[in-house]
Amino acid sequence: MTLHMVILYCCAAAVVVPGTKIIQAEAGGRRVSPVELLRILWRRPVPWAAVAVIAAMAVMAVVQTVAPSVMDHLQREPGAPWWRAVTALLVQTSGWPQLTFNLAAAVVVAPVAQRLLGPVLMPLVFLLSGVAAQAVSMAGWSVTGGGDSVALCGLVGALAVARTPRAATPAARLLPLLVPFAGLLLCALSNNHGVGVLTGCAIGAVAVLVAPGRQPRPWESRDRRASAPATAPRP
Repeated sequence: MTLHMVILYCCAAAVVVPGTKIIQAEAGGRRVSPVELLRILWRRPVPWAAVAVIAAMAVMAVVQTVAPSVMDHLQREPGAPWWRAVTALLVQTSGWPQLTFNLAAAVVVAPVAQRLLGPVLMPLVFLLSGVAAQAVSMAGWSVTGGGDSVALCGLVGALAVARTPRAATPAARLLPLLVPFAGLLLCALSNNHGVGVLTGCAIGAVAVLVAPGRQPRPWESRDRRASAPATAPRP
């Protein structure tokens, strides 16, 4: 295994591990089964913006499976028009492994992102992070291909930055900082996922500055109730 591959795997871990911690925090720190975690993530009120993103991904997965030639008209490629930076998010050019992984990641990341970022900012982060990464790739980093994992990386980046000021312990505040650091390393390797990560981090940082007093996160509400002193019953 080359040093390049080792660094890529380390960067992937630096994004996935903090992202997993943020998702697991939705269960209030409890160890739960994957089925129970999904039930918690998709509890009411239903995160409809997340539903829309995942539905679009699923529809395009069917379309490219039934008509593979659609990828030739949507993916980024040498000499392609600028709008391919948008349409390249719609196709997964590495086939079913990429389709399966990205859909599974979206199912757990998108609802958490909507609950923490809101129904408007979440899809905006997804779109801007993905388009930025595709545009940089078209400029020379990787001129052929497509996929929305770069947009999902943007959601993780935004979550990591938005989550950090709310973390309860120093360790919990430090762990999400691995995400932008991984983004910088990926950019140094000309990997477009780094652009997605850093774009999401930047938008998340702006969101924190603009709305520092946003409502408490779901796990914070539970933590406050659990730590609140019991009141004595009235006589």
